[in-house]
Formats: sequence, structure tokens, C-alpha cells
Amino acid sequence: MATLTVPPTPFSPHDDAIHLYKAFKGFGCDTAAVINILAHRDATQRAHIQHEFQRMYSEDILKRLSSELSGKLETAVLLWMHDPAGRDAIILKQALTKDFINLEAVTDVICSRTPSQIQTLKQIYHSTFGTYLEKDIEIQASGDHEKILLALISKPRYEGMEVDRDMAAKDAKELYKAGEKKLGTDEKVFVHIFSERSKAHLVAINSFYHDMYGGSLKKAIKSETSGLFERALLTILQCAENPAKYFAKVLNKAMKGLGTDDTTLIRVIVTRTEIDMQYIKSEYHKKYKKTLNDAVKSETSGNYQTFLLSLLGPNH
Repeated sequence: MATLTVPPTPFSPHDDAIHLYKAFKGFGCDTAAVINILAHRDATQRAHIQHEFQRMYSEDILKRLSSELSGKLETAVLLWMHDPAGRDAIILKQALTKDFINLEAVTDVICSRTPSQIQTLKQIYHSTFGTYLEKDIEIQASGDHEKILLALISKPRYEGMEVDRDMAAKDAKELYKAGEKKLGTDEKVFVHIFSERSKAHLVAINSFYHDMYGGSLKKAIKSETSGLFERALLTILQCAENPAKYFAKVLNKAMKGLGTDDTTLIRVIVTRTEIDMQYIKSEYHKKYKKTLNDAVKSETSGNYQTFLLSLLGPNH
């Protein structure tokens, strides 16, 4: 469930374009007005506003926003303006660019998206940046981490809910033999199963693993693998079971301790607001005994804070 709140009045991209143009005009930008409009429009409406702004003022609203806003607010608003696949492509390109390498972000995006979402973002990545996502991953990632990312973006996976229980039990056995049962780890088996099985199938493997060997597959991954490869496997597994719980953890980690990881905070809030932020908020509250809104409020300030809280919706 999304947390985005859109006004009940009929939507007029024409009026929105006029109000935004007015907010940009003159000395300084009326940032509150910009946030008030854009934080309460869904992806289709934002696309109409972009189109209308271009038609009326012969100007790209993204460029205008970039010159009027700055810092973390600019980053968040510009990311918000895109549709989900275009946004993912931008996040991946930035995270795979030499001076800004962020393989955690790459892992989070690729390992949490559905196969069809990955196929769409791959096409947009290529048409926008003129380079293949696979190529950029090959350059920046390495080892088993690289193998699992490449497998996820190239192999088709079933997206339905049906599960072959015999095969799931067999897979649980294979994982046990490749990990906890032997000295060392046969990473190939983990790559193969985690990149080719559906979410529902992985959930079944997890439960068979527990029934057959008494331990959890998550613990096995933690003891048998490490680094970014471990992160990838855990992300795939947790997003198969309960994506909202996974993202609640990611958000908590971004705000924990000294300083805030704003890149992650922005990425998760902006990408999940129109999907499952309501569930993430309730998982967050359940696990950390405070609301996500309160946590974000204590870690951010100014217009940047206002924008993120607008996306998160009412504080409960």
C-alpha cells in the first residue's frame, strides 16, 4: 500500500504548471509551494506536469528544478519526478559511476525488484545512457557478487505463486550440501538457486530448510558467505518473504548511529512511497517501537524534511 496522498479535486496539469512556474519566478524559489504540489501527485500526474510545463514554457521542468533547488532536497525531488523504472535506471547509473560507486545501492535495487521490473529498467538504462547495465556491472562488481547480479538481470524467473514442493525440498538439500554440510562453500549452487527461483519458491525452500535441518537459511547464508555476496543473498531471501520488513531494516540502518545515510534514506522513501510504504511504516513501528515519521523527523530538517514527511503521509 502506498502512502502518497493526492488531492480529491480534479487534477489539472495546466494549473500545476502555472503554479510551479510562479513558484520559480522572481528572486528565490517558493519551495513550500513546489513541495506542496509535487509531493502530492502520482507518477502519471507528474509525467503530465512535465509534459505540460514543456509545452507551455518550452522548458524542461527537471532542469528548472535542478537550478531552483539544492542539496538533498534537489536530489530527492528530481528522483521523485521519474517513473519507477526510469528512477531505478538513474539510481543504478549513479551507483555504478566511478567517483560515486555504491554497490550496496546496486545490490538493493537489483535484488529487490521483480524480473519484469528488471527487464524494463534494463531497456531504459540502455536507451538513456547508451551503455548496457551488464557491462557496467562487469566493470564495477567482482567475484560471486558480480555473478549473482548478472544472473539476476539476465535469467528469466517465474513470477507466479505456484510452487513445485518436491523441487523446493531438493533445492533446500542442495543448499545444505553446498554450505553448512561441507567444509568451505560451493557458491555456484547459491548463485544458481537464488537467481533462478521465484519468490514463492524461495519462501518454500526456506521453510523446508528449517524443517529438514533445524536451522534457518538466513543464518546459513550469514555463516557461509560474506560481504556484498551475502548482502545480495539476504536481500533476495528477505524480499521474497517480506519486502516491507526488509526495507524497514534498511531505513533503520540508514538513520542509526552518528550521521544519516541520506542517499539510502532518499532512495528507499522515494522508490517505495507509491508501492508499499504503508507496510514498511507498520513493520518499522513493530520492530523499532517508534514511527518512521518520527525517526525521519529527528534525522532531517528544513524543506528536505518537509518533502520526505509529505511522501510518508500521516504520522501513525
